[in-house]
Amino acid sequence: MACSRVRMFLLSLLGFALLAGAEVHEHEFIVQETPVKRLCNEHNIITVNGQFPGPTLEVREGDTLVINVVNHAQYNVTIHWHGIRQFRTGWADGPEFVTQCPIKPGGSYKYRFTIEGQEGTLWWHAHSSWLRATVYGALVIRPREGKAYPFEKPSREVPVLLGEWWNANPIDVIREAQRTGGGPNVSDAFTINGQPGDLFNCSREDTTAISVKPGETALLRFINSALNHELFVSIAGHKMTVVGVDACYTKPFTTSVLMIAPGQTTDVLVTMDQPPTRYYVAARAYVSAQGVAFDNTTTTAVIEYDCGCDTDFGPSIPPAFPTLPAFNDTGAATAFAAGIKSPKKVEIPSPVDENLFFTVGLGLFNCKPGQQCGGPNNTRFTASMNNVSFVFPKTDSLLHAHYYDIPGVFTTDFPAYPPVQFDYTGNVSRSLWQPIPATKLYKLRFGSVVQIVLQDTSIVTPENHPIHIHGYDFLILAEGFGNYDAEKDAQKFNLENPPQRNTVAVPVNGWAVIRFRADNPGVWLMHCHLDVHITWGLAMAFLVEDGYGELESLEAPPVDLPMC
Repeated sequence: MACSRVRMFLLSLLGFALLAGAEVHEHEFIVQETPVKRLCNEHNIITVNGQFPGPTLEVREGDTLVINVVNHAQYNVTIHWHGIRQFRTGWADGPEFVTQCPIKPGGSYKYRFTIEGQEGTLWWHAHSSWLRATVYGALVIRPREGKAYPFEKPSREVPVLLGEWWNANPIDVIREAQRTGGGPNVSDAFTINGQPGDLFNCSREDTTAISVKPGETALLRFINSALNHELFVSIAGHKMTVVGVDACYTKPFTTSVLMIAPGQTTDVLVTMDQPPTRYYVAARAYVSAQGVAFDNTTTTAVIEYDCGCDTDFGPSIPPAFPTLPAFNDTGAATAFAAGIKSPKKVEIPSPVDENLFFTVGLGLFNCKPGQQCGGPNNTRFTASMNNVSFVFPKTDSLLHAHYYDIPGVFTTDFPAYPPVQFDYTGNVSRSLWQPIPATKLYKLRFGSVVQIVLQDTSIVTPENHPIHIHGYDFLILAEGFGNYDAEKDAQKFNLENPPQRNTVAVPVNGWAVIRFRADNPGVWLMHCHLDVHITWGLAMAFLVEDGYGELESLEAPPVDLPMC
């Protein structure tokens, strides 16, 4: 596939890496409470090393990262290295109770993994409750020494992390929603590199500024780190040329607007060819659900031409403001997704061994005696795939239970198809709105080719769902609206240069078809990257069996793996 390769000699990787000039990078992440001021108020938030956003990790393809995470906070924590393939090193993937038990307060865990066959922008974030609201950072992967980008080398590179801010403790926000069964309070602002921007009170002087020189080309590495909102992004007066997504190079295409879902990254080249002054970078929500509350604010940063201009964030030189799509402009989101393609012909895995069909959407649990039920008509919000609302274990991690064959933690009977077929995007009978809570996995044979139809449903409300698979990249063969029709829609498959990603934004009231080869043994979470939805159960996990011999088998767990 375009940006990930199966390694057949993993045992000799370290020696090969040394010969190729690869390095081992060691870092310490101290998870701690840190005071910060935003929107006129002082807050104590959870950070890594006192930084918000957290440290940017910069490596080259082939390098190894060793990160010792020390938990000095009051909450359990894990760190996920979003998009890293983790060949045979699933113990380092990070989702709580999936590949590890959490790092308890006062504890530590050393994540060790090698970056193979991936170049571009990824990121890292907490994968425990809603800690990733403030615990996140960029992970930049450059080509090996002596290897160039497949585009002209930019004059500068800037990570641009889009975030979400609450004037409250995010953990309290989701705990209150879980207590009542209703929806959580929406955020108070979006942020760019941790700052809401000068449209907000008390924020002007700290607005993120990106200094550039006239005529140069900058590589902006956009990351949507927001918890619950897909985002439109635009730069006043400047076009953006997309050259990569999710650490996969793309066929370059030029656009004035991006739509980035939570979990996704987008690399763009921007040539500073406008009159030398100041220009806003602005982001606002793309919201496809109907009748739901959302954060209707706009976050800004400023591109400042380094030309002797006045750089005071005052009225002397007001920045030019870009045109952003309306919050519900599904056409703009669809057009952007359609522009992303692989840079050359892709080898499509085939034939398909596992032909799966997963519905993704919301639901409602009926109120039980003694429960608070703040959802519609005295219910509690839930979500599911194929009518199974995923329940995370509490006494062991799925990977540990699998490796040591511990019974009672999970079953492997996740359905390959919806248990009941219905008009997924039509008027769905209320009898189908209540899923079954369970911890069900789907077993895959090592090396099998997997194709999944991801079908949105209109239960409660249709919505664009960003679906992320841990441990894998996949090809997006096609997307569309309505109910997927295998006979008709298979004709739309892009078998020439489909995009490769780790997170796909499944269209509202529509579907996406993805394909990958199950060449990485372990237990791999698949979930909606809107955190409110994974909290409600919009997730499942694949159990990929070992192949033949040590090189196709999961490594043994590290000695410092946290225990539940």
